[in-house]
Amino acid sequence: MRIRTVREAELPVLRAIERAAGECFRDVGMPEITDDEPLPVEVLAAYRRNGHAWVATDATDRPIAYLIAEVIDGAMHVEQVSVHPSAARRGIGRTLLDHVADVATKDGLPALTLTTFAEVPWNAPYYEKCGFQRLDDTKLTPGLREIRRREAAHGLDRWPRVCMRRDLKT
Repeated sequence: MRIRTVREAELPVLRAIERAAGECFRDVGMPEITDDEPLPVEVLAAYRRNGHAWVATDATDRPIAYLIAEVIDGAMHVEQVSVHPSAARRGIGRTLLDHVADVATKDGLPALTLTTFAEVPWNAPYYEKCGFQRLDDTKLTPGLREIRRREAAHGLDRWPRVCMRRDLKT
């Protein structure tokens, strides 16, 4: 497996990875998440242009997972990480998170943040195993509060959500 930046021609592949990865939400009674449309190519392209879009590739250099992020309130915020089901349970998501943590550390950022579903096993419980801690509402930055507001407006609060943070060694 290799981690590298996303190529422009691969942006539609990221959408396909996210669609495939989202199928598992159907199994836990969240078909609305499965059926939610992935980010448009134009939005993914902006992450790529900003240098905050990476893929994990297989032996043929084909993307099998991706992660996009942006700096929010002085921390690297993981907007999306998706692993194709054919490559799941091999540590690829964790490797992508560790890669972005290295990038953030080199950029002098003190932490990674993300928002996720609190009770879905491959969401908050998984991120806790990757070194993230749940944040209570008093620890949310203005940017995280805005992200949560947008998520609620999109209907994601039908299921418990949580903000998480992983402190980095700078």
